[in-house]
Amino acid sequence: MKKYLIIISLTTSTFSLILPHPAFAVTLYGAGSLRDSLTQVANSFTQKYRIPVTTQFGPSGLTRELIEQELSQRGKSADVFASADLNNPLTLFEQGLSEPVETFASNRLVAVARSDLSLTSDNLLGKLLDPQIKLGTSTPLAEPLGDYTQEVFRKADQINPGSFQQLNEKALRLSGGSNSPSVPAGRVNLVYFIEDTQQVDIYLSYYTIALSALKQSSNLQIVELPENLAVKADYGLTVLKDASPEGTKLAEYILSPTGQKILKNYGFTTAKTTSVPENQGVSGIFLAVSAAFAMQKKFTSAKKQQLKVGGDR
Repeated sequence: MKKYLIIISLTTSTFSLILPHPAFAVTLYGAGSLRDSLTQVANSFTQKYRIPVTTQFGPSGLTRELIEQELSQRGKSADVFASADLNNPLTLFEQGLSEPVETFASNRLVAVARSDLSLTSDNLLGKLLDPQIKLGTSTPLAEPLGDYTQEVFRKADQINPGSFQQLNEKALRLSGGSNSPSVPAGRVNLVYFIEDTQQVDIYLSYYTIALSALKQSSNLQIVELPENLAVKADYGLTVLKDASPEGTKLAEYILSPTGQKILKNYGFTTAKTTSVPENQGVSGIFLAVSAAFAMQKKFTSAKKQQLKVGGDR
């Protein structure tokens, strides 16, 4: 009888760890172009699992450097990193700082311009090379969008030799860099730079950001890049070193049908080949139990720390 009571006690303790204690918050670092979409994914995740998510968005290259710095200085950073490219998360993985990288969404580059420019896919390159046309781009290395723009310039050079140098020299790097000009809160940067300040006439940006810009201004137009200039942007997702079980659960939720549907609603092409189902059944129970033991470990550690601090007073 005593043996059975012990078993019942252990079972009850396990599920008491799962049910009453609030889950620890998950920290998500994401590319700036994912701000709206992943914020909605995070809210949906929290609503379903009651796990709060803290988010921070910015240029992927600078964010990757921040993660490296945080892991080096204090051994802990975010739980999940969602980048606008594959190179930045792969760099972390190759250093042993994260789990393998999943392609979780795709974007594409387009041109956004004032409607009165009468820009088309056919005349785009000629307009870009026109000395009278001011061109806005993101910052290479600091933000993948800047790197993708450089790829557009290289393709232009294959069509018209000398184009890379001309475009690279005239481009105004207005976003993504550590010293980029600030944009008023709530204002899409494309609208601000093209319409509000008139710093540029054409901006090469992501399709998803272009959609947001058109919601704010009817004076802008989106022009698809011609096939010989087109550039696709694959987005990479990775779970960082020493992430909590809740962080892994969030990453899986981003890849789940629910997360992918939200991304698609914002204009992203979803990652069908890497989509995984949300945890259910036996596997879901095992994940919950492992998360419970991880939480109990944190609670015990925190309690010991409190006792230590109390004893030092």
